[in-house]
Amino acid sequence: MLSLRLVRRFGTAPHILATTAIASSVEKASSVRSNVAKPSGVDEPALIKLKNERDPEKLFNLFKANAHNRVVVENRFAFEDTVSRLAGAGRFDYIENLLEHQKTLPQGRREGFVVRLIMLYGRAGMTKHAVNTFCDMHLYGCKRTVKSFNAALKVLTQSRDLEAIESFLSDIPFRFGIELDVYSINIVIKAFCEMGILEKAYLVMVEMEKLGITPDVITYTTLIAAFYKANRPEIANGLWNLMVLKGCLPNVATFNVRIQFLVSKGRAWEANKLLAFMRRHKKFPELPDEVTYNLVIKGFCRAGFSEMAMRVYSAFHNEGYKPNQKIYQTMIHYLCEAGDFDLAYSMCKDSMQKNWFPSVHTIYNLLEGLRKDGKLDKLDKAKYIYGLVVTRIPPFPAAQIETMKSILSRN
Repeated sequence: MLSLRLVRRFGTAPHILATTAIASSVEKASSVRSNVAKPSGVDEPALIKLKNERDPEKLFNLFKANAHNRVVVENRFAFEDTVSRLAGAGRFDYIENLLEHQKTLPQGRREGFVVRLIMLYGRAGMTKHAVNTFCDMHLYGCKRTVKSFNAALKVLTQSRDLEAIESFLSDIPFRFGIELDVYSINIVIKAFCEMGILEKAYLVMVEMEKLGITPDVITYTTLIAAFYKANRPEIANGLWNLMVLKGCLPNVATFNVRIQFLVSKGRAWEANKLLAFMRRHKKFPELPDEVTYNLVIKGFCRAGFSEMAMRVYSAFHNEGYKPNQKIYQTMIHYLCEAGDFDLAYSMCKDSMQKNWFPSVHTIYNLLEGLRKDGKLDKLDKAKYIYGLVVTRIPPFPAAQIETMKSILSRN
């Protein structure tokens, strides 16, 4: 079997995740609280009550009372918000009671719904419960596929427990006849990269190709980003070349990963060349996005080429894009660093009028720079910026407002 051959190579730890029968789970959960009120006959107000309820016990009782209410149960936000707040209160017994009860209801026979329960257990940090939910699916008449397997695998990888991950991979697919897909492999590769075991992550990709699972652009981009972050560009560049050779075109995220590395190394001109390449070659499925432009602008600003940064900014406008908050913040910060306070003022004014405010320290620098010039027009600009600052919603802390005011009052 395809998945078994793969996990034998990478998953050798002993089986450590025992299957828990659904009957015993429900029995255990029922000890929490059984005297729950009957569901309300009105659906919509239940969502409002859930949203407004702050007491964990009352929240639990309210949700349990609406266990058969489809308006509540099928509302993803209401379910996630309830579990998150119960987890925040440390009431994991309530979470277990609610989710185990859901498995016994008709919706517990739908794989898509069980995937949601698995992810909810993961959101609450209840990893073993999430894995056992997948293993017990047959007990409440729900068919399992690689979709629910991937959900359990994703929750498990968030634990960063290498032994548990390898045990799951070595045992579960074989036991339940699950064939891994490219999404399964990408989950494992991403986890290994985040755990810093990059060679192991790379070998997973090598083996998946041998076994007939074709890496996609997410596979390559995840690995390329990890090797760039580890300052191993020779391997990252090699993976880029391999990706193109295999006929897998990079997407905008792949380009942005490479550009970010170049910018971090002070190689702004090379980053700009890559941006120009993206703009010229329409065969790639995506054009540069706001992130691409922001990275290149930042690269030129950091390298002291503010004029080039403005040229890229102009090209950004000419392509039909509108500046976002991140680009404004980058430009204003570095223009102040370069002492170009007139241009920084113009961009800061435009940004603030859109309710996008740069960091407070950038505002300090701008006010200080305009004040030090001593000319009346510069002082007027500083006062105008201050006037916009005091209209901000939500307001800046009073101490920061006082600091800005004191900057303007200095001789």
